Amino acid sequence: MEWLVGLAGSVLIAGAAGRKRSLSGSGVAAAVVLGTVMYGLGSAVWFGTLIAFFISSTLLSRWKKKRKEAAESGYEKSGRRDAGQVAANGGLALLLCVGAVVWPHPVWWFAFLGVMASVNADTWATEIGGLSRTPPRSILTGKRVTAGTSGGVSALGLAASMAGGLFIGLTAWLLMEAIPGQIEPSGTESGLVRLASWAVLGLIGGTAGSLCDSLLGATVQLMFRCGVCGREVEQRRHCGRQTERIRGFSGWNNDIVNVAGSAAGGLVTVAGALLLGLL
Repeated sequence: MEWLVGLAGSVLIAGAAGRKRSLSGSGVAAAVVLGTVMYGLGSAVWFGTLIAFFISSTLLSRWKKKRKEAAESGYEKSGRRDAGQVAANGGLALLLCVGAVVWPHPVWWFAFLGVMASVNADTWATEIGGLSRTPPRSILTGKRVTAGTSGGVSALGLAASMAGGLFIGLTAWLLMEAIPGQIEPSGTESGLVRLASWAVLGLIGGTAGSLCDSLLGATVQLMFRCGVCGREVEQRRHCGRQTERIRGFSGWNNDIVNVAGSAAGGLVTVAGALLLGLL
């Protein structure tokens, strides 16, 4: 029954995103598989946390889209999310859900919380930070860079990433309170203590993951320079011409950087849970 519920919910949500052109055909298929398995193996709390990320990020990607077009023009992928982006944002979370089934332990949940907080924080930072009226600064040098440059951070983007991580922590807590018994308590803490703990963990883990994503984007991500407009971009072609590789390692595209950043956020969240005595 759980698998049918997960399938129905995933088809409904992914299908709506496909009709709104937020997901490509491959993105819809990947989202349906991801959501169905997440619900079937996990619970409504795991699934609901994933959906909270998906819906919020989809809505933000469409918010003031015209104003963000200049910054997004240098991204490897923008607009409709494909299967690769769906996997980059949710694949690691699904593996953690599988781990919780194979070897039940609270550590999987906290790692999942950190991973989802990270991908949400990074998405919010990108979508909201792209509206900043001041150019971002390089996370490495502090120098001003063009909006949309990998590794660029702004005050607005940082605030958005913190809000995105906090949102996931609060959402997970609300889901667990609304649907009790689906996540085994890791201790005897009260609901309010758990609320504060999960909110802090979402905030810290999400922000750490987002900053790690920016750091990787400024160092190891494969980047190119457009010979026409002179911009540093993620694309092999820009302004209708082949671009020149300027830095980064082969294979380290935006999707891989997203996975690595979210993994870092998951580890930070687990470490935070240990410090708070939740593990």
